[in-house]
Amino acid sequence: MVPELNYSEAASRGQQESSGPVPNSEQTEPLASRRRIIVGITGASGAIYGVRLLERLRRPGVEIHLLLSRSGVRTLEMETGMRLAEVKALADFHYPIHDVGARLASGSFPVDAMVIAPCSVRTMSAIAAGLSSNLLLRAADVTLKERRKLILMVRESPLHLGHLRTLVALTEMGAIIAPPIPAFYHRPQTVMDLVDYSVERVLDLLGLPARDARRWDP
Repeated sequence: MVPELNYSEAASRGQQESSGPVPNSEQTEPLASRRRIIVGITGASGAIYGVRLLERLRRPGVEIHLLLSRSGVRTLEMETGMRLAEVKALADFHYPIHDVGARLASGSFPVDAMVIAPCSVRTMSAIAAGLSSNLLLRAADVTLKERRKLILMVRESPLHLGHLRTLVALTEMGAIIAPPIPAFYHRPQTVMDLVDYSVERVLDLLGLPARDARRWDP
């Protein structure tokens, strides 16, 4: 039997103690019933969306694979005050962004969906152009080519014609464009209420709805 190759940081020699997989669904659910979700965090403003998505995905039956761009790490620390190690601890597996030989780079590794939260215009444009210069872009490209669900929480405003055409191209390629646009019918009281609304919509798209999601029901 050929052993499964695992190039994630969680399995890298010398890093297991500091970056090993977080025990959650892997220990409680059989392989066939687990949902593998890739979460990417890029350098657009709104790192809290990625963090909150990670927190809401931590439940039995879900296995989280995390990718952060270099700009994403900088924005994360600037906007939330969180250190990289704290965010990595929210995922089961995390990977160096430059490791294009990791298992997420291959369509043979089964994954259910990928969410980029937030998604910068640079990342959006690179995915549309089919570029794979780092593992996050390659994982997104694999998600599209394997006809899996790719959800992009694009963060930019206003949008020029080039942005709009790129969004159309991505939609035609199969991606789901889900900008984090807040609602107010549930009368949010805090910034986190607004963040959670957009994250809950993404959970719906993943087929993993939150039990406490606020919904329009007049």
